[in-house]
Amino acid sequence: MSDTPPILARKHHKQTSVFTAENMLREARRQKSLSVEIVPPVCILDPDGDILSNLLAEGRATLANHWACYHTRAYTFEQDGIEFGIVAHAVGASFAVLVAEELFAAGCRLLISVTSSGQITAVQTPPYFILIDRALRDEGTSYHYLPASDYSEISGECAATFDDSPDFGLPVHRGATWTTDAPFRETPQAIDYARSEGILAVEMEAAALYAFSQARGKPVICFAHVTNQMASIEGDFEKGDAGGSRDALRVIAVTARAWLKKHEA
Repeated sequence: MSDTPPILARKHHKQTSVFTAENMLREARRQKSLSVEIVPPVCILDPDGDILSNLLAEGRATLANHWACYHTRAYTFEQDGIEFGIVAHAVGASFAVLVAEELFAAGCRLLISVTSSGQITAVQTPPYFILIDRALRDEGTSYHYLPASDYSEISGECAATFDDSPDFGLPVHRGATWTTDAPFRETPQAIDYARSEGILAVEMEAAALYAFSQARGKPVICFAHVTNQMASIEGDFEKGDAGGSRDALRVIAVTARAWLKKHEA
């Protein structure tokens, strides 16, 4: 028996995969008789689904009938003059990266993830947002993309989006999160360790998305929407107006505009 656990063994990070998102989408289109159409340049991962739910309630989102994913539905909408694609309910590292691979294979140029998260270090009373600059790799998916390390980090290209300090008009902090695969195993000892590392919040996708971003050279920007204190108090999990979706859309639109300004000049 090897001393190296399977999650770290025989990964061959520099080799290409036999199974690709491009080929899966090709077969899905064939089976579903779908045409090849690209998604909008900027797409959103909405793990909680509150952003999409509010857009649908307001009649602002349109189903993307050409989206060939076997597991999800994609929608399009406009915000502040920018067309976006959005996929909801891709919760957790492996699901988020599966959808990310598909979105980039379908024409996405920038992916923005906004995920609900639990407060680790109190920077203010929830709700508020964190621009995630690095994420503790306490999940499995990232290890299939990059060799072992403690953290995945936002790419320099994506970090440069915020060099000019765009005005979000609401609280957006910057810092580290802890990405876990097991939300109901957030023990006091694990939380104490994360806090000792200066980690601000815990979520379930960012470490894997940033590892994918670095390994595949695809721009991904992750935000944590700190909405709770892990149900340790009464009245937790309140996101704000419209389930926090209006604030999230503002953060997304400001980020997209700043990124497009740098990449469409």
